[in-house]
Amino acid sequence: MTNADETDTEAEIKTFSDVMNYLSSVETDSPEIKLDLTAASAVLMEASTGKILYAANGDARHAPASVTKVMTLLIIMEELDKGTFTTEDTVTTSEHAASMGGTQIYLEVGEQMCVNDMIKAIAVPSANDATVAMAEFVAGSEEGFVQMMNEHASALGMNNTHFTNCTGLFDDDNHYTTAKDMAIMTRALLLHERIFEYTTIWMDTLRGGQFGLANTNKMLKTYNGMNGMKTGYTQLAKHCFSGTAKRDGMQLIATVMGAPSAKDKFKDTAKMLDFGFANFSVYSSKAEEYQPIPVLKGTSSSVGIRESEGLDLLVAKGQGRNIEKHITVESELTAPIEAGTEVGTVTYTLNGETIKTCPIITTEKVPAAGFGTYFARLFSFITG
Repeated sequence: MTNADETDTEAEIKTFSDVMNYLSSVETDSPEIKLDLTAASAVLMEASTGKILYAANGDARHAPASVTKVMTLLIIMEELDKGTFTTEDTVTTSEHAASMGGTQIYLEVGEQMCVNDMIKAIAVPSANDATVAMAEFVAGSEEGFVQMMNEHASALGMNNTHFTNCTGLFDDDNHYTTAKDMAIMTRALLLHERIFEYTTIWMDTLRGGQFGLANTNKMLKTYNGMNGMKTGYTQLAKHCFSGTAKRDGMQLIATVMGAPSAKDKFKDTAKMLDFGFANFSVYSSKAEEYQPIPVLKGTSSSVGIRESEGLDLLVAKGQGRNIEKHITVESELTAPIEAGTEVGTVTYTLNGETIKTCPIITTEKVPAAGFGTYFARLFSFITG
């Protein structure tokens, strides 16, 4: 397996300032570190923060081939989570779905298969017939599903993406995306953890064991932490890949477009992932609740407080253990108090340097006490 410690770029990024300076260089699509890739364009993204760690022609438009199916799977997963259908529901194959060429599971017109097996057929061998069958099942037609795809792309801020089909099988001047947009839609798909039940399958079967499936993502067996996501190839697109891997709590997304060969796309992906794992880590802190603050002249004698948000912070490899958390809050408050009132801060420091400040807010509303409140308290005191 490829070892992240073998990369020769590990010494380049050592401090939080190094991280910030380097990320600034990536934002210009001219990173200070060059990885000598063969692909026409490529992007490396950290999933929890959405930070781009490496980019080479990341905004250049390319045909995406079957990596198109990342968006298809995203919509399917969203509809599953909404409860629109279940994995046990039955999908009936149309003539249009059965007519798809390229990689397929050879669905026949009228053949029925459960949603679970259809998703498996899309995610593992990249079956085009199953992809269209699911698109029709979700939206009524492939055209309707493609409209959903483009709406999702727009909502995600994928400004250089447009789809004309749900498979990527057919090259079209109006069917394009970028390495950056590919990373964005892959990140959105990763939020649906059920997808890993499919993308980590190496081999499986359908139709009661009569039809074998083999994953097109060969890095599942060769790269430590690999857990997805989707390969693609057409003559126009060449070799494309959105590869995802997780180590030590950090999930990375590496997207490659226009690589000369399948071997090259996997080699480029490994180079980016090695670079990311060797040089970066993610410090995560959940939004905590703290000791309630006393309240004067309120209907309640105290109010709950919590951090306004958790923290996922990209730092240099090994620096997370040096992060310290400093809490400052008001000693007491006077009613009335609205929920969400800022009453303090949490400051994160690394080696004495402030790297992030988050507000501490009240969790509830506390109205000012009226005569009735004081009378009730007095009565309670008297009666013991």
